[in-house]
Amino acid sequence: MMVSTKGRYALRVMVDLSEHNMGAYIPLKDIAERQEISQKYLESIMTVLSKAGFVDAIHGKGGGYKLSRGPEEYTVGSVLKLTEGTLAPVACLEQACNSCKRAPECRTLPMWAELNRLIDQFFEGITVADLAKKSSGGEYVI
Repeated sequence: MMVSTKGRYALRVMVDLSEHNMGAYIPLKDIAERQEISQKYLESIMTVLSKAGFVDAIHGKGGGYKLSRGPEEYTVGSVLKLTEGTLAPVACLEQACNSCKRAPECRTLPMWAELNRLIDQFFEGITVADLAKKSSGGEYVI
């Protein structure tokens, strides 16, 4: 599993919106500057987040973005699944129904399924609010 820049940047944006949440809409330009992400690329990420209801958007003068819920209500897993589509470590686990004809006798499938479960459990256990909390050492506090 390799998380793309889209997934990583979406998490950075969600944390940024959490840290700068003053109730007002935050201009995309401000987020792009703080996160050092191209505004054009950020627009495509914000479209995905907005369509999924993760952020509220207002276009035009005075517009921008803000979280539609509290940062504690978004898991890292939910953001990554939205932007990445799947976090499955192998292709045969990408869909709920494994259509591989070898699945019944596959000796490695249980291992991959367990890794998939651990990845999901790990990312679903961390919220955007957790990521926004920084310790003095720079690591996130969970």
